[in-house]
Amino acid sequence: MLVDEAPATAGPLTPEVGPRRSTLRWTAAVVAPAAVLVVAAVASLLVGSGQVGPVRALRVLIGAAGDPDATFAVWQLRWPRTVVAAVVGAALGTAGTVLQAATRNPLAEPGLLGVSAGASTAVVLVIALGGSVATVGPHIAVLGALLGCLAALGAARLRGVGDDPVRLILAGAALTGVLGSITSVLLLVDQRSADEVRFWTVGAVAGRDLGVLVGAVPALLLGGLLVTLVARPLAALALGEQVATGLGHSPRRARLGAVVAVALLVGGATAVAGPISFVGLVVPFAARALVGPDLRRALVPSVLFGPAVVLGADVASRLLVRPYEMPLGVVTALIGAPVLVAVVRARRVPAL
Repeated sequence: MLVDEAPATAGPLTPEVGPRRSTLRWTAAVVAPAAVLVVAAVASLLVGSGQVGPVRALRVLIGAAGDPDATFAVWQLRWPRTVVAAVVGAALGTAGTVLQAATRNPLAEPGLLGVSAGASTAVVLVIALGGSVATVGPHIAVLGALLGCLAALGAARLRGVGDDPVRLILAGAALTGVLGSITSVLLLVDQRSADEVRFWTVGAVAGRDLGVLVGAVPALLLGGLLVTLVARPLAALALGEQVATGLGHSPRRARLGAVVAVALLVGGATAVAGPISFVGLVVPFAARALVGPDLRRALVPSVLFGPAVVLGADVASRLLVRPYEMPLGVVTALIGAPVLVAVVRARRVPAL
């Protein structure tokens, strides 16, 4: 009897193993990056390059009064900086995930494809011509990001070789070099703007207050909305253009929507913090490692991992050369460059 009853009991439970394991994996994919984000945010509030250490900052966070210097450092300096870094990280992480899905290229990243450089150069050009970043910066940055992305994709698709990931990276690197040269020339010609545009050459969140988000929020929100609209078509496009067309999606409209969404997200983030590279490369790989290649599932951990990466890099920037600070863009490059080399060596740059 015991032998006969064992299969009858195990049978109905067997089909539940797959869905249960998938649910646990999805829960872990949300909880893990959320926990990392919370730790990074708390560290951003506690750690600084100045004299206010973690203990004094923690007393401020738990409501202990009597330390005006620590209160000012935490709420007037570190809190806005933390919020700005989180918003920028979410935008860049999402943009990188969408861009890799749209191009089916695991090396596609806004900083490598000239998107960030296009946004930065556009803002520098406006400043050199006497414009005001406060009034037109976000809009000009979005336009520059869009033109930079289209230029890199257009150059890579010459002679019908747009699916070659190496050619796409080379096109983006060449475009980034050209745009960087244009920025350098503008700095040499207009010394008056040198101090104002130096921020746009490396990227940083130090000294940024919540007011800088006001102009960029419309672009970021619109970019996020477009991402939700193109997520399903891009997920279908990963199965092939014929499959996507058979499911009622237009590959051309999906890619165009993805490029516009990336331009809005990267342009808004660049208008806030300047060009920050490699975040859009590291975050998608971490997200896909948790949930697999499905874009719709990868977006949630990307939105959480992005802020965690930027916040972690920002905390490191305060500690590496203390009591001074290293630019955030330099730290992300130090983190992202080895990751890029490791990915190229390990995966031999396959198409997605």
